[in-house]
Amino acid sequence: MTQNTPAPPAHTFQVDLRGLVDLLSQHLYASPRVFVRELLQNGVDAVTARRSLDPGCPDSIRFTADGAVLRVTDTGIGLTEDEVHRLLATIGRSSKRDGLDEARKEFLGQFGIGLLACFVVAETIRVVSRSARTPDATPVEWIARGDGSYTVRTLSDSDLAEATGGTEPGTTVFLEARRGCEHWFDGATVAELAADFGSLLPYDVVVGERRITGEPAPWATAHPGPAARQAALSAYCQDTFGFAPLDSIELDLPLVGVRGVAYVLPGQVSPAQRGGHRVHLKGMLLTDRADALLPDWAFFVRCVLDTDALRPTASREALYEDETLAVVRDALGARVREWLAELSVSAPDRLRRFLSVHHLGVKALALHDDEVLRLMLPWLPFETTDGELTLDELARRHDTVRYTRTVDEFRQVSAIAAAQGLAVVNGGYTYDADLVARLPEIRPQVAVAELDASAVTAHLDPVDPLDELALGPVLATARARLDPLGCDVVLRSFHPASLAALHLDDRAARAERARAEAEASADDLWSGILGALKESTPRSRLVLNHASPLVRRVGAIDDQELAGLAVEALYGQALLQARRPLRPVDQALVNRAFAGLLEWATPTPQAGLDQQDEPDRHDDEDDR
Repeated sequence: MTQNTPAPPAHTFQVDLRGLVDLLSQHLYASPRVFVRELLQNGVDAVTARRSLDPGCPDSIRFTADGAVLRVTDTGIGLTEDEVHRLLATIGRSSKRDGLDEARKEFLGQFGIGLLACFVVAETIRVVSRSARTPDATPVEWIARGDGSYTVRTLSDSDLAEATGGTEPGTTVFLEARRGCEHWFDGATVAELAADFGSLLPYDVVVGERRITGEPAPWATAHPGPAARQAALSAYCQDTFGFAPLDSIELDLPLVGVRGVAYVLPGQVSPAQRGGHRVHLKGMLLTDRADALLPDWAFFVRCVLDTDALRPTASREALYEDETLAVVRDALGARVREWLAELSVSAPDRLRRFLSVHHLGVKALALHDDEVLRLMLPWLPFETTDGELTLDELARRHDTVRYTRTVDEFRQVSAIAAAQGLAVVNGGYTYDADLVARLPEIRPQVAVAELDASAVTAHLDPVDPLDELALGPVLATARARLDPLGCDVVLRSFHPASLAALHLDDRAARAERARAEAEASADDLWSGILGALKESTPRSRLVLNHASPLVRRVGAIDDQELAGLAVEALYGQALLQARRPLRPVDQALVNRAFAGLLEWATPTPQAGLDQQDEPDRHDDEDDR
């Protein structure tokens, strides 16, 4: 554009008010039930604004519903005719931003669109108001319709009295039910919603004849003693969440503007299950599905709290993810860690009961928090060859603690390791291997080592050379049969003697088999890539137990074919005992072995005997 070219004329956006109202009222909110919350919010903010001018003013909010019309009256600041035009008829402008900035931090609403929630269930919205800030201003009536149109007129005192029953400052909102939404205007429904949203509000809220406020939150109430306080907190959890908590953690954090309770769930939950926390903003329920309020590791608690610091989204149904929420999240996580420390010192029985249910969450925390690691690792239960023990108990019994990386590895070696007196921890569960590896950080006198198949073999007793020589033929047969499967055969002596064979398979061997299987089923390009990754061929190992009578009997078999079938059967049994998934070649070998053994156990009858028996059967039939 050149310097002399005139600027194009400016145009104003054309807004379809009906469509905008429909968009905001029908799609901004998740459920029609929020219209009661928005009416409560407007009433509370109006009373808050008036109290900034007159601290002794009444604080009443009254709901009346008959199934067709809902009426809400508050004793708040009220509106003048000019304010009605500027505030009620301008979407996005909030009265909290106009002339009352000094009290704005006390308000619940900040967006100026809450009243539109009522169009979800209402055909018309009628507002009758008298200003307390300008007492000589004329009362005003504003009527809005769902099509985006509205009318405004001033009222006389007699008109105001006829509409609201009085002439005092305040506001009355009348909603006329939209067709099909009459059930939302039922008195019992309105009372239930108002109690859910506003039970913690500090003002006098009444629906019909039912007063829904007045009782402070249990964490803000004085109790005769700790037991009575704990009982009150537990009862509140039962009423609010529907479960009796394992324990209650009070959250009194004035530095981040939060007060409430974190309830410990009584049963196990998945770490992936995000908690539905209940958050009140200055007494008004904001959401009962807040899922980013606590760190991910604290999935074993459900919170109910009141805050004046967190920022709601425009729909007021979620928390805005900002720096303030991050600070609150860290503070709540620190409080849960502090509670764990308190239990470890003053209530070890309660800590053990908690860990028996929620050890996974504490393990997740300990892995990323050095303080919790030092505090909790000695208390955490692990599956070991000595049974379920804490690492502290295991370290007192053994100078060296070994661990496996997978559950399969532990299952392979647990029986033999226990018989050899080795302390092995099953590290195949989430976080366990990494936590065991850090045990020396808090118990320097304990050595920790990873256990694999070769280490187990090294701890088995060697067999006398003469005994191994005596079993040479069967060992040769076994190696010939199992070599194509990538499995070596060795002879050792170990307990228990009832275990005839032990299949040991380290991670390298499993990884190589997985690579080979992927290579066989891949296309040419991918097969070439996988083939290039092959450096060696790690092999599994079948350890035959010379202490087993069964192995010695197999070694005494003269028939080479029968001995081979017996060895293949031992191989299959060892795979099943290790709970290792069978490859197709393994399945074929096991099926062949057991079918062959059945043929040896059930020989085919001699042909001459069959022919000799045949006339006898005919004779029997003739006799019959």
